[in-house]
Amino acid sequence: MVLYTSPFPNSFLSVLHSFSWGLIFPCYWLADRLMGSFVPTTYEKRQRADDPCYFHALCIIITTPIYLALLVASLPFALIGFLLWSPLQSARRPYIYSRLKDKNHANGATLLTEWKAAGSGKSFCFGSANVCLLPDSLARFNNVFNTQARAKEIGRRIRNGASRPQIKIYIDSPTNTSISAASFSSLVSPQAGDNRTVNAGIKRTTSMEYKGDNCGSNNGEENREDKGGSGEPHEGEENTCIVRINGEENGHMSDTETDTVNGQARASGPAEPSLEGDAEISKTPNHKQKEGDSGSLDSCSASRESLVKVRVGDGTVDQSTVNNKLLYKASIMKKTSVRKKKHTDETFDHEISAFFPANLDFLCLQEVFDKRAAEKLKEQLHHYFEYIVYDVGVYSCHSCCSFKFVNSGLLFASRYPVMDAAYHCYPNGRGMDSLASKGALFLKVQVGSTPQDQRIVGYISCTHLQAIAGDTTVRCEQLDMLQDWLSEFRKSTSSSSTANPEELVAFDVLCGDLNFDNCSSEDKLEQQHSLFTHYKDPCRVGPGEDKPWAIGTLLDPEGLYDDEVCTPDNLQKVLESEEGRKGYLVYPTSKNDSSSQKGRKASLKGNGRRIDYMLYTEEGLYLEWKVEVEEFSFITQLAGLTDHLPVAMRLVVSTGEDDP
Repeated sequence: MVLYTSPFPNSFLSVLHSFSWGLIFPCYWLADRLMGSFVPTTYEKRQRADDPCYFHALCIIITTPIYLALLVASLPFALIGFLLWSPLQSARRPYIYSRLKDKNHANGATLLTEWKAAGSGKSFCFGSANVCLLPDSLARFNNVFNTQARAKEIGRRIRNGASRPQIKIYIDSPTNTSISAASFSSLVSPQAGDNRTVNAGIKRTTSMEYKGDNCGSNNGEENREDKGGSGEPHEGEENTCIVRINGEENGHMSDTETDTVNGQARASGPAEPSLEGDAEISKTPNHKQKEGDSGSLDSCSASRESLVKVRVGDGTVDQSTVNNKLLYKASIMKKTSVRKKKHTDETFDHEISAFFPANLDFLCLQEVFDKRAAEKLKEQLHHYFEYIVYDVGVYSCHSCCSFKFVNSGLLFASRYPVMDAAYHCYPNGRGMDSLASKGALFLKVQVGSTPQDQRIVGYISCTHLQAIAGDTTVRCEQLDMLQDWLSEFRKSTSSSSTANPEELVAFDVLCGDLNFDNCSSEDKLEQQHSLFTHYKDPCRVGPGEDKPWAIGTLLDPEGLYDDEVCTPDNLQKVLESEEGRKGYLVYPTSKNDSSSQKGRKASLKGNGRRIDYMLYTEEGLYLEWKVEVEEFSFITQLAGLTDHLPVAMRLVVSTGEDDP
């Protein structure tokens, strides 16, 4: 299948489209600014409350007639542009595939080595987020604004989080499982590309302290040498640091281990300021770095709350003091250690993280509707991801029943090459959703090859379902179509036969904003859909019941700019408590509940509305391989930039070779 690298088949149509959009854009921009001036966010309201002279009201009175006059003047040109633009959409391709030609520009892409399926297995990390990049006037209804600046900042935060080195913790003592991996992550701060093995057990994965964007360009030879030791990471895992702690049964560290910590501990310093300053960033409140804001643009350092700073000086160290420092931060993994004893079938780690996972391989985004914002976001993501599919969808009346003003909002980024891609639009959208070409994006990626030259591939699907509450039937119909399209895409892109397989399928992942949760009584039909018999949800026990550690992904828009949650660190800390979740997450509403979301203390079912999903299946994969979840994360790094929590999942593909 040919991947489309431009929206139109020839340059003449591209030029004609650019000309028509140039006629439309002034009218579009003026209308957006005019509408946006009458929809303030809570952050702007707080600023205006401190304005005794009502300066903003005066500005609106002056600028509104000017905007209206310019808008009326631009309407004739916009009409001409629309008459040119609309028929051109029948020739427009459903997506744009962007590949970074200069690999030195991408810190993450240069780290990859081809997987040969010769070791014990390999892990792949998937992320998904609804980033709410609508035109600014529409984004304000979700209490976010300045779409162009947010797009750039979202891209920077994602690549900063994903490009950090990964650290893995191995603990010998079976009684020491309550100690969070995050508590150990500050014990070692190796330089970029320096994999260290410290004084092996229960494996936990977290991210280490990291500064700067260029630390990803590590020395591949040193990585390969260090992987030869015991407890090596999965084949192909890059930028990984291994820490081993031989704990005694009482949980204390031995003198030898204390010496090791003494030698490896690093005092953290302030992150170097970014050279990529942008004046418009200051217009958005959460873009200004604050002390301890680990998710901000200028800071890649680990959170003081999530990564305990253990500074060991020369001389004798009190064991109880060290242990108290190690146990200072109670992460979500530590809090769920007791629950894990009750749910013994739980085999993977789960946490609320202030960062996107290190070595993020695939990223699926929703609501990237604004085309200018998509370009800014793509430019930032290309610093880490080599392959990006964006501007996905259709416009006008092409291929859908109703007129489409905006695209699907889907964006896909990958560190691995895309082999095939396909997009389908849901034809049954209702209300405001019918104005967007919401649908599903299907991708096939190559992640390696076998010694017999068989390709190792994976399938990833990203979707965004009907959003309007009460449209249960519409969402179920869309889930039906999604399953049919998934099956068709697998069949149409498969070049293998059972007798002579040319490809080995390593994974099949489905993610996106499904706009229903697993605990609300109003979403029972979606919860019982047959999709969940084919795909597994790591956060789900069954229809109507989530696992105790799973939390909602839909934030209460009214509280986005509260000091308690406006930074990644603060939001992470709040969401780790039940009372914090009740205050800042959206919960399933009852028909008899007329109270406001904020401050509600009544007993609520679940831990919030989890409408962003990461699903995987074992059906249709290579029979001799096994796929398991290694970790699942709810991410707060985009605090203040969107009203959704991103989610991430790391899968391990075990080949069965060299297994004990």
